[in-house]
Parts: sequence; C-alpha cells; structure tokens
Amino acid sequence: MKTTKNLIATMRVYGVSTALALALFFAIGNVHADILNRQLDIGMSGTDVSALQTFLASDKTLYPQGLVTSYYGFLTKAAVSNFQNRNGIAAVGRVGPVTLPVLNLQMAGGTSLNGAYAPIITSVTVNTSANNAAVSWYTNESAQGIVYYSTNPLTTYENNNSVTVSGQTAMANTNFNNSQNVTLSNLQANTTYYYLIYTTDQAGNVSVTWPTTFRTTN
Repeated sequence: MKTTKNLIATMRVYGVSTALALALFFAIGNVHADILNRQLDIGMSGTDVSALQTFLASDKTLYPQGLVTSYYGFLTKAAVSNFQNRNGIAAVGRVGPVTLPVLNLQMAGGTSLNGAYAPIITSVTVNTSANNAAVSWYTNESAQGIVYYSTNPLTTYENNNSVTVSGQTAMANTNFNNSQNVTLSNLQANTTYYYLIYTTDQAGNVSVTWPTTFRTTN
C-alpha cells in the first residue's frame, strides 16, 4: 500500500489525477492484462477484445486490417479463423474452449498462467499394445481429464461453456491432479484410433487437445 501511495503521489506531482494514477498503477501491475479470461464471439466488446485484436494485428497474415476497436465484428471473426487454421483448430471464428488456451499460451509468450484460465495440456504420451493404450499428460493446474477415442475421425463442436465430442470415452482419475493417465482397454489389434484429451479445472474451465491418432500393435 505504501508503494501504491508513493507512486500515486509522484504522478500527482506531474499533474496526473488520482483516478488516472490508480488506473495506471493497476494497468502496470497486471502482468497478464492481455490474457483472455472468457470466451469471445461476434457482438461482444471489452478490453479483452482489444487485447485479442492487438495480438492478431501483430501478424498481418492473420489480421491485415489491424483494427483495434474493442468490438468483435466480422473482421475479427475472420482473423480468429485464420489463427485457428494456422494452429490446426476448426475455423469456427469464435474463441471457444478449444481456441482459448492456445491463444492464451501464445499471448502470454509461453509462460505459465498459474491456474487462472483454462488448463494447458502438455507432454502427451501414448504407449500401445495389441488391445490397450495408456494415454498420459500434464496440465499446468489441477484438472480432471477424459480421453475420447474412436476408430472413426472425431468431430468437435464448441458450445458456450463446453465442447461436444463424438466417440467412446474413458474417464481419468476423478481427483484433480496436474498429472493424469488413462488406460483404454479392449481395443482392436493393429488398428488406428483417433483420440483427444478433454480437461476441466476446478473452476469449470475447459481445454481440449486437437484430435490425433495412435495405432495398436499386432
């Protein structure tokens, strides 16, 4: 608090109002001010939309218009679609639970988000045998996990607060952990399976991996 008062007092010497000094103090102190903490879609507005537009505008191939208006319009939707295409995400043009953690990771420069946002899934490994596959991964915060899998390509659809996924499922440990593993049993030998990981943290934030494949042994 003393530091805050000293900073405000110094600013006021140079003619900065108390209200503006406070605003500047908290803007400077918020190191993750440009990280998104909600899903975004057409028609929404706010400082987080401005942060998204600023990030996308830094790459002209994503957002050639480069407008930072704080309003999520059709130009922003097109830029988000470009970002999704580049990162192997379905180009739906909205920032949903699949896109949000990827954006946050890149906007944060790859730094840890300390559990304040959707969990970040890393270090995914799959060990296979003829009829089983052990899937393991880590998250940057405590989370629950589900592995969706099928012999047919998986499809995903982003809802407002969740993701609908086709395919069979296997639930991980229902406790919240940073390390998860799931064993898929009774699989067909010498068969390609499509799978993705769906995680939920204690606040209900959702993160999923992009569908990929593994193959069981003979």
